[in-house]
Amino acid sequence: MATRLGLACVAYYFDTTWKELSVARDVSLGLEAGEADVTTRGANGWELTIATLKKGSVDIELLYDTADPGFTALQTAYFTSAPIKMAFMDGPALTVGSTAQGLLAFFSVSKFSRDEPLQEALKIKATVKPTYSPLLAPTWHTGELN
Repeated sequence: MATRLGLACVAYYFDTTWKELSVARDVSLGLEAGEADVTTRGANGWELTIATLKKGSVDIELLYDTADPGFTALQTAYFTSAPIKMAFMDGPALTVGSTAQGLLAFFSVSKFSRDEPLQEALKIKATVKPTYSPLLAPTWHTGELN
């Protein structure tokens, strides 16, 4: 197994075709599952659980660039409450034969906050979470995005 730098990861959004979210800086993909208690008397004093519904959220730091189409796509999705199709992959996923993997879903933009540090570039801190779509259930995708 090869070590991989975060720099190799790619965030994509779909706008008639897959496009790289090139103004993304730091991205944090959080996945977790709910739990159900399945403890029995035969568990030798251990509390037992089983994973239930999965949930995820992705925190994205973006450079503030209102001329960038990816920035505009996320901003529009936030202000219109429209879902946006995205993929957060561990490497390039637009080439034939790609083995990249990551979360693919329609997302709802639940946060779009602007940071205005005195000595740095303006940044947006966005949070996206999988949302309902009859076209695609959230999935862990491996391979080329098409």
